[in-house]
Amino acid sequence: MATKFHSATDYGSGLYRALLDFSSSTLTKPQKRWRIACIAIHFSLSLAKSIINGRRNHKYSEISGSTSHTVLEIDTVSSLDLSSSTNLVPESCFPIVDQTKLRDMVKNKSMDELRQFDGVDGIAKLLKTDLENGIPGDEDDTKKRRTAFGSNTYQTLPPKGLMYFVVEAFKDTTIIILLACAALSLAFGIREHGIQEGWYEGGSICVAVFLVVVVSAASNFRQERQFDKLSKISSNINIDVVRDGRRQKISIFNVAVGDVVFLTIGDQIPADGLFIDGHSFQVDESSLTGESDHVEVDSKHNPFLMSGSKVANGYSRMLVISVGMNTAWGKMMSSITKDSNEQTPLQERLNKLTTSIGKVGLSVAFLVLVVMLIRYFTGNTEDENGNQEYNGTRTDLNDIFNSVLRIISTAVTIVVVAIPEGLPLAVTLTLAYSMKRMMADQAMVRNLSGCETMGSATVICTDKTGTLTMNQMKVTKFWLGHDNMEEDQYSQAIALDLQELFHQGIGFNTTGSIYKPKSESIIEYSGSPTEKAILSWAVQDLHMDIEKLKQNYTIIHVETFNSEKKRSGILIKKKVDNTNHVHWKGAAEMVLAMCTHYYQGTGEVKSITENERSQFENIIQGMSASSLRCIAFAYKQIEPEKVQCDEDDLTLLGIVGLKDPCRPGAKKAIESCRMAGVQIKMITGDNVFTAKAIATECGILSSDQEHGVGEVIEGSEFRNYTPEERFLKVNKIRVMARSSPMDKLMMVQCLKLKGHVVAVTGDGTNDAPALKEADVGLSMGIQGTEVAKESSDIVILDDDFASVATVLKWGRCVYNNIQKFIQFQLTVNVAALVINFIAAVSAGDVPLTTVQLLWVNLIMDTLGALALATERPTDELMHNPPVGRTEPLITKIMWRNLLAQAIYQIAVLLTFQFKGKSIFNVEEKVKDTLIFNTFVLCQVFNEFNSRNLEKKNVFKGIHKNGLFLGIIAVTLILQVVMVEFLKKFADTVSLNWVQWGICILLAAFTWPLGWIVKCIPVPKMPFLSYFKFSHTTT
Repeated sequence: MATKFHSATDYGSGLYRALLDFSSSTLTKPQKRWRIACIAIHFSLSLAKSIINGRRNHKYSEISGSTSHTVLEIDTVSSLDLSSSTNLVPESCFPIVDQTKLRDMVKNKSMDELRQFDGVDGIAKLLKTDLENGIPGDEDDTKKRRTAFGSNTYQTLPPKGLMYFVVEAFKDTTIIILLACAALSLAFGIREHGIQEGWYEGGSICVAVFLVVVVSAASNFRQERQFDKLSKISSNINIDVVRDGRRQKISIFNVAVGDVVFLTIGDQIPADGLFIDGHSFQVDESSLTGESDHVEVDSKHNPFLMSGSKVANGYSRMLVISVGMNTAWGKMMSSITKDSNEQTPLQERLNKLTTSIGKVGLSVAFLVLVVMLIRYFTGNTEDENGNQEYNGTRTDLNDIFNSVLRIISTAVTIVVVAIPEGLPLAVTLTLAYSMKRMMADQAMVRNLSGCETMGSATVICTDKTGTLTMNQMKVTKFWLGHDNMEEDQYSQAIALDLQELFHQGIGFNTTGSIYKPKSESIIEYSGSPTEKAILSWAVQDLHMDIEKLKQNYTIIHVETFNSEKKRSGILIKKKVDNTNHVHWKGAAEMVLAMCTHYYQGTGEVKSITENERSQFENIIQGMSASSLRCIAFAYKQIEPEKVQCDEDDLTLLGIVGLKDPCRPGAKKAIESCRMAGVQIKMITGDNVFTAKAIATECGILSSDQEHGVGEVIEGSEFRNYTPEERFLKVNKIRVMARSSPMDKLMMVQCLKLKGHVVAVTGDGTNDAPALKEADVGLSMGIQGTEVAKESSDIVILDDDFASVATVLKWGRCVYNNIQKFIQFQLTVNVAALVINFIAAVSAGDVPLTTVQLLWVNLIMDTLGALALATERPTDELMHNPPVGRTEPLITKIMWRNLLAQAIYQIAVLLTFQFKGKSIFNVEEKVKDTLIFNTFVLCQVFNEFNSRNLEKKNVFKGIHKNGLFLGIIAVTLILQVVMVEFLKKFADTVSLNWVQWGICILLAAFTWPLGWIVKCIPVPKMPFLSYFKFSHTTT
């Protein structure tokens, strides 16, 4: 055991041999554990002495190459299998690195600490990362990295549980008052009638209140879980990494320490890391530091990249050194609680409406309370036996308390029924339901307000590429000089020197990449669809060898693609002769304007005359008119001392045309939006001829050759208008070509000034201002950058315009469902308030008890919201004009429907109240049960009427809504149970078949009544405009 080891290998093999010798001896289990502990301690001490001695002679440790950290990992005794020598090799070969130190190094941007690790290369060695090919990336390797360094997730506060919402519901003032009344009722009831019968009234109120609370809490809990699930989905970003030499997309949660990540404009930096290489790289760290200025990142002065930042410009590769909770972003995010209870504009309007209705209900309840107390204390009320209830001092004090308590309880219950708490709940339910369904329809809602606002949209400003087209680019045309090259002519017709120039311009001036698998013949391309199409064309048709190019040239400077200039450039040095070459690639007419010469297929260079320039412009227009995106390549050799890309006096190499076919469903979706009264405007960066061709193909423009004046313009023209001109002409514009993100922003602002509700699609970082400015921002899930997604309200997961039309339909469905529920709810409110008020004033008692009113409240608020707020959208919604910003929430049609039903119910139930005993020849209890039963059944039947506000056929499509039918069935079953079985609880008596038939017949009359009412025309002026409080609904 006293063997001296001179290297890490000696230590490892020595420990290995010692353990083998030890395992073969016959010792008890405790002895084995003690022995293995002694061995581990001995070797640790020996190793520490060796390191101390070694540092006297060597600058760096031989084991790890780090001055700060050295480790030999020894597994715990419990993890070793002493019966087999194969398990004695340590599982992880990663050194223990102080994650706090790495995090602080990035946070403080400390170059001194980075130098202690030998820079980026030193840390890469420490993390066993190949900076060119990345980590191995197999399951075993990534598992070890997660074990050693943690996963790229952060701890979040758990979502609110069911009990939280139950407690919140019990905090409601009216519920507290009702429970207080129930407690007093229990106390007086038990005191007067004993425990066996005295608990009925108070206990019934408690059970009814608890039932209302639990159902409401369960709905809110379900919504919380739904939002939490969607939040996790929206956080799951795809990241480009290289593993085992292959560029691939992985989830941000799967990023591991040591990964090499590709970053480009708009990307979110997924973890803390170090800049490896890149060009013109700037990041936005405002989410972490609050500073709005973009930060320059390079390998010399600032190679530090912080998790949560956004790429503002350029592109780069990054080495991941800290993930998850070991990053500053992870620490910050773990302390943030996401509030899923955000108030949407519609919810705010409904809260105002609820407050106004609540005030009316409170006033009525107060009047009922006063009238009933006056009637009681003046001796105008009778008990069940017909005796006067209050006889002055002769009345027992317990009886007085019980009577007053019953009156207060009734008044409070009227308030509960009158206040439509179900309105905000209905919005929450329909939004949660819609969000779940919209996910299946390829739309992810990020902001709740976007879902409902989309239903009011009057204009949609859409991109072209990927939204109206399939984003499947392919080079179909190639012009070299004035010659249209055929595919089979490339190798013979293009000079070798010219081919080499194309290889340079395509291979280096790109944000895409090429991967050649070792075993497979299929080459993989990554990047944007445009980049992949051009790279594929260069490799397959021009025989470009990217590996050979990288060996022969060095990149000096990069001009990243700019949405204003619509081109990108690169300066490279040829290693053989140290000559510098500038290459530009971009929009054909833009690049052509920079050129004074052009190449012919033979390699000969000719000057561009005015006549030839005109010919090139005609070539570009011809390809654009065929729906092709035109990209031109230009070249120039410059002096060795220059380090910038020249933009003048270039030589045109050639022009390619890329075909991107229209999406099959785009034309139909645009027609659907037009029928719905929504204008579609296409805003694209392509030239005017390509824009016209695609717009015509998609149906935005008519197929006629001539288009109206001002329908198709370029961004520069729109930009140069005066504000007054823009305001006058913006409605006519249908296509805007060669537009910049600022042009899009100006159009959105102008449309909003004209009173439009504007929805905008966008995918780029520069689209963020327009997405934020719009009433509804729609970002693209596939091609969209993280900056664009975070600026949007809804993410279109498949980048398809047909999904935008679906979102419009769902938005209208949300608004329509809320209106249905409002009509249903107000019908019950009006009927219940009027009936109770008239009965209380005239008879001194209300026909509906506290428990019965709470049951009606449950049907109305929760079950009614579930039934009506979960209706799916229909095609009929797309036949109506959009709802404007100032349209009243309660329309004149809704007032017509609800007043008719409320008046009918009031008439029937007041007849029962005053003449029911004589008409049916029944006792008081039976009469009250008939009133309760008929009232509830009227609401059940009226739910069918509320399914459609205008159409007479309210049963259309009802078989498709299983939830609605299920809720109706459950309500009816529970009503039967309440009347026939829970007589003590509900204060009812059993009804015979005839009485049930009368209740059902009278309730069913609401169907033909609803049909007749819908035949009545309504005035144009909104009903509430006749009243001073009309502002509460607008």
